Amino acid sequence: MAKPVPVSPLAPKSYPELPVIEGVRFATAEAGIRYKGRTDVMLALMDKGTQAAGVFTRSKCPSAPVDWCRAKLKGGKARALLVNSGNANAFTGKTGAKSTKQTADIAAKATGAPLGEIFLASTGVIGEPLDAGKFDGVMDDLVKNADPSGLLEAARAIMTTDTFPKVATAVAQIDGVDVIINGMAKGAGMIAPDMATMLSYVFTDAPIAAQALQAMLSKSVQGSFNAITVDSDTSTSDTLMLFATGTAAKRGAPRIADAADRRLAGFKRALDTVLLDLAHQVVRDGEGCRKFVEIVVEGAASAAAAKRIALSIANSPLVKTAIAGEDANWGRVVMAVGKAGEKADRDLLAIWFGGFRVAHKGLRDPGYDEQQVSAYMRGDKIDLRVDIGLGKGRATVWTCDLTKEYVAINGDYRS
Repeated sequence: MAKPVPVSPLAPKSYPELPVIEGVRFATAEAGIRYKGRTDVMLALMDKGTQAAGVFTRSKCPSAPVDWCRAKLKGGKARALLVNSGNANAFTGKTGAKSTKQTADIAAKATGAPLGEIFLASTGVIGEPLDAGKFDGVMDDLVKNADPSGLLEAARAIMTTDTFPKVATAVAQIDGVDVIINGMAKGAGMIAPDMATMLSYVFTDAPIAAQALQAMLSKSVQGSFNAITVDSDTSTSDTLMLFATGTAAKRGAPRIADAADRRLAGFKRALDTVLLDLAHQVVRDGEGCRKFVEIVVEGAASAAAAKRIALSIANSPLVKTAIAGEDANWGRVVMAVGKAGEKADRDLLAIWFGGFRVAHKGLRDPGYDEQQVSAYMRGDKIDLRVDIGLGKGRATVWTCDLTKEYVAINGDYRS
């Protein structure tokens, strides 16, 4: 049985109402992959003709399901998505590849979908063989019980150390016709995305071709999932996929094949909104976290330099533990800027915690008030801003604090 953990204090107070997307249905099951007494398998069934796009981890040690999805994505179509929690099927060699193929065969038999349109993902412990036979026992029921309103439960089934399911939704217009975007994500630890983060799946009824979906997804991920970090570790399983059933065409939505089509402007904004919402929820569920931290770096030599500096700050254990201790220790921020490998000048730096400038021109700010800043640091949302003073480069990233609970969770992860 999975050990119960308290829900993150940064969790949303409620879940959004998720409108049904025609052309996709969800089901969950208890397959006993690792834990007993909880759902650990999710199936999404999609109508014929559903278009697919995806981005995956750039880890040099990807999981077997990531290899599978990369190969199948070339076809641009999807009929089924099968995801399990509890076992990542990563670092499992030829056994892992064989298990992935067996799982896809089981799914193909039960759903009637061609192998080239079946996508798989696994999340959980690395290095343990995954028994494909566990899927055989639940697959028929998954297909039979699939329901259009099952997205929230599907998000719950793929949780590992997550303390709450992560879902988001938005409505956009394409040429005056409403289209829906719904998404879900899982992730709490091993979060320093190098494409997306952990597992995230987004569905829309917009009639958009795979090539256009891919272009929009690859761009949107940069300011959302690729701008968050919990612990600086990139997962072997990172997967983000976007599926378009196209059923909004029945309501008059035009079919669009080019991402540059001006009619997609509203859709792009809505996609950005959903991905950023999901990415923020991942940070808010960071293992052991108590504070959500936004880091803005401006005045850098370039936008890329600003992002590298921001991530250097966000990934610093010393910065993160200082925030956990409610200490506005700008010296640690200076350290993280200096080690980032980008242009910086100690005597030009300015640093703010919230609206309080704590350092200016290489010195403690003459107006610094310890009592005011200490009171600010007791909040659960911390804004940290750094002006490098050299150029116009700007970037924003999000992270959380680093607490003793993070060590406890990960020290006990395989127990």
